[in-house]
Amino acid sequence: MHEMHSSQATDISFAAVISAAGSSSRMGGVKKEYLPLAPGGMTVLGAVVAAFASCPGIGTIAVAVRPGDENGEAASKIPAEILYGDKHIIFVPGGPTRRVSVNNALSFLESCHPTYVLIHDGARPWVKRDLIERCMEATIRYGAVIPALPLTETPKELHILGSCSELDPKEPAFIERHLRREGICTAQTPQGFKFPEILAAHEKAAEREEKECIEYTDDAEVWGEFVGKVAVIAGDPENRKITYMEDLSRRNE
Repeated sequence: MHEMHSSQATDISFAAVISAAGSSSRMGGVKKEYLPLAPGGMTVLGAVVAAFASCPGIGTIAVAVRPGDENGEAASKIPAEILYGDKHIIFVPGGPTRRVSVNNALSFLESCHPTYVLIHDGARPWVKRDLIERCMEATIRYGAVIPALPLTETPKELHILGSCSELDPKEPAFIERHLRREGICTAQTPQGFKFPEILAAHEKAAEREEKECIEYTDDAEVWGEFVGKVAVIAGDPENRKITYMEDLSRRNE
């Protein structure tokens, strides 16, 4: 990363977006980003912000939070030495979906004129500086990049009636297609992009969502739809996303 830091000092700048505006519905409504990782320890959100703040190449960090939380609640979950350190940390009100929340944060960052941006899930507190910096390097090289992991189990495409994406314990679903693991991966964050292009792509995605009643759930999907190809680098198995309460204690599995 030494050569990249030298370049960043002249004409390359990185910002980061942390998406932490979700309702945590699968946690029973408990705001997962505000939970401590250990009793008396740093919160999930605090750990995420700390990881990005540790990277010299990142200047501004925009955190998308629940509307109203930007006035103090979210800031209270981040250690003071990080919140008032050498990084510019701003809190942005999120929206009803992840894509809208990210779009809001990108719009706030437009006045900072970053060259690139990393977009990360606020519920992935175990992200390491090494992965962040590898994503930065790959973003500069390819323009758009995600970290990913290979599948370890055989995937099946299901035919599920209705809009629910989770299996009903009382009603079976049926297999639509038998997929091969080869060539299929699971995406992680941070996902890195050229800033002007991903902002424009999100604005186009917003227009399409409104017209066609669809929803984009992944920033790489937005880029792929409106800009072009996305590169893939090796992810980190420890870079878990917290979805359920038990995920807080699953780091070392």
